[in-house]
Amino acid sequence: MVVEGKADSDRFYIIQKGMVQCFKSSGAGIQPFKLGPGDFVGVVPCMASHLQIETAVAITDVQAIAVRKEQYPELIVNNTPVALKIIKTFAARMRQMNEMLTKATLNTVVSDTSEQILRVAQYYEKASRNNIAVYAYYQYLKTKPEGQYAEIAKQKFVALKARTRAPYFEPSKELSREYPQDTMIFSEAQSGSDMFIIQSGEVTISKVVDGNEVTLALLHKGDMFGEMALLENKPRSANAIAHSDCRLMVVNHENFNQMVTTQPQLISRLTTTLAERLWSMYRQLDNANLRDPFQKMIDMLSLQLEKQRINIDRLTSKAMQTEFTPKDIANMCGLPQEAQHKAIFDFSSSAHVKLVDNKIYIKDVPELVKQAAFYRKQSNEE
Repeated sequence: MVVEGKADSDRFYIIQKGMVQCFKSSGAGIQPFKLGPGDFVGVVPCMASHLQIETAVAITDVQAIAVRKEQYPELIVNNTPVALKIIKTFAARMRQMNEMLTKATLNTVVSDTSEQILRVAQYYEKASRNNIAVYAYYQYLKTKPEGQYAEIAKQKFVALKARTRAPYFEPSKELSREYPQDTMIFSEAQSGSDMFIIQSGEVTISKVVDGNEVTLALLHKGDMFGEMALLENKPRSANAIAHSDCRLMVVNHENFNQMVTTQPQLISRLTTTLAERLWSMYRQLDNANLRDPFQKMIDMLSLQLEKQRINIDRLTSKAMQTEFTPKDIANMCGLPQEAQHKAIFDFSSSAHVKLVDNKIYIKDVPELVKQAAFYRKQSNEE
């Protein structure tokens, strides 16, 4: 039905009869799985407008409906339950992929417990990012007011609160909120049910694992986040931190249900957002399989270009200035702090890039993308 790596992603399929087996030839730790009636094939690359991420083969006679991307808004209006099923399937799959990605990147799995909130608070306090730490200490106290470490957390919170500027410790009824730079919007493992749409500014999505911060995404105006807690009513799977001063629109259960029936374009946009994140997670699993830190950084930079859908065949210039620092890329790779110095030095000294005001300047984009693909292929063959 679909073949991994192919560009035929202008449509997806809704299975009506029969069984389909999906698998990823590059491995990345994803086990083959079967889909049946009511399931969807190829919806992630279709809605994200990227190459196919897996191969799907009919293992019985199959009958399916083909839905083109431009037909999706009409599907939302005429069959809202199907659209919501796609979104909720995405949310559940993202949570699974998030666990796989964390384990592949840092060789561990983070549990959604109050102790994880405490670890987040301690990490950011140690990094002297007290605006973030004070929020996380508060959330720990909220979940474990009589916990083993409650007294310590209370002392930390009181000491930090007077000299920090965290704006929202509790959810508010405001549908528009402003967060100063380097303040926390929510912590991983925290309960919550609000989704956010960025109206201005930037937001970093990250995780803290074994004393390391892993940057999962840097979101911009128009991007959405926090949707998994809204859709699944489960603890937050990552931290959301204001990368710059930002203004956010808040979507809760009440106004989300209203939007589903009155604003199909929002559902279409949310589907696209989730598809793009899932595609990125699949791609990051390929990166996690690379063992050499230098190769990981080259490939991660290439991934950022892929996420921007840069068509290297149509570039007017092979060179490109980016907004990423080497530290940004190292964090996205999940490199331990002790390994980052050498990796950043090797990366910055390579023939592919140079630094302009500590931002990465790519000397030859097609060559860098080609080199990254070679590293991934080499890793898959080992």
